Amino acid sequence: MAAGLAVCCAGANAHDLQRDTALAPVETQKPNTNYKPAFRGQTRIRGIKTKTPYTATVINNELKNPWGIHVLPDGRFLITEKAGSMRILKANGAFDKQITGFPPVLFKAQGGLLDVTIDPAFANNRMVYWGYAEEAPGGSLLAIAKGKLSADETKLENVQVIYRAEPAYKGTLQYGCRIVFDKKGDLFVSTGERSGADIRMKAQDLGAGIGKIIHITKTGKAVPGGPFAGKAGALPEIYAYGLRNPDGLAWNPATGDLWEAEFGPRGGDEINIIRPGHNYGWPVITYGIEYSGEKVGDGIQQKEGMTQPIYYWDPTISPGGITFYTGNIAEWKSNLFVGGLSGSHIARLVIRNNKVVGEERLLRDKNERWRALVTGKDGALYGLTDSGKFYRIAKK
Repeated sequence: MAAGLAVCCAGANAHDLQRDTALAPVETQKPNTNYKPAFRGQTRIRGIKTKTPYTATVINNELKNPWGIHVLPDGRFLITEKAGSMRILKANGAFDKQITGFPPVLFKAQGGLLDVTIDPAFANNRMVYWGYAEEAPGGSLLAIAKGKLSADETKLENVQVIYRAEPAYKGTLQYGCRIVFDKKGDLFVSTGERSGADIRMKAQDLGAGIGKIIHITKTGKAVPGGPFAGKAGALPEIYAYGLRNPDGLAWNPATGDLWEAEFGPRGGDEINIIRPGHNYGWPVITYGIEYSGEKVGDGIQQKEGMTQPIYYWDPTISPGGITFYTGNIAEWKSNLFVGGLSGSHIARLVIRNNKVVGEERLLRDKNERWRALVTGKDGALYGLTDSGKFYRIAKK
């Protein structure tokens, strides 16, 4: 473990956000398309710059393909590693416990042990919830499981799979998989559409559990009263649909809205506010193109009955995990932080009235793929990278 080298990453800036109109958009590369946004500010918003000096310190560099993170009530961190292990790290980043007891995990390509969260009543019931890629007839799928963390914190007991995002598919890409609890103690789960041209249209199919935001109880049943409850041919657990690969899911503490980030193809990465019953359009509308350079479907970006993204990127930054900052850097409060994978930075988005009004790219010099982000109990921002590093980003 490397308790690391702290590096100063930002200095004072004389201008506040209102006066930063002179800062150009942070994206300077040519877009993949000539598609036009649906409204002003939907992409390439003006740049901003953090005024508060801060540091980024590597507090662990020995993780293996970390993917999900959750802060435990005592300030330690629960972290998944894709190959099928889960660890508890101390607040200072040191290894504490290794947890066993998982069902078999398909660790291949984008599959593996993915997101993790804990029951809101964890202090009393010690229940942990996680998602993983599972082999199944016809290929693989995203499964959601739960289990009780043992008293010595080394294994999960009475493990049950509570939900499977069907159908299974032969590919091993785009499982999605972020899990968050709502205020009533039910779960929202994001599911990917599995990437293949022969499966992606299932994102529009209300009889399929892929390419969706799913709303389920702790036992895996549909939360009653969902937007498609009672609709013939529709899965009652579907809350929203038309998503590609939703790798980010977080509550906005200022509004109570559920926000989502998802991969586009070449361009067209999106930030959405998830509303019940809404169709977010994939693969019918998108601001991206195929990896081959061809248009996706009919090459349209807007269609009646389909919800526009709050914000999009072209070229792609490949958004991973997201979090609304709740720490002790005042100018970051309620900002949305987005882990950029191919973008190799953390995007800081300033939100006002559910619109993005400023964007900053943080820690580009680290050249990391940022997989998951969270605010710690100490008010610092913590980030996991695909290279196995765990960063603490804090006021200097």
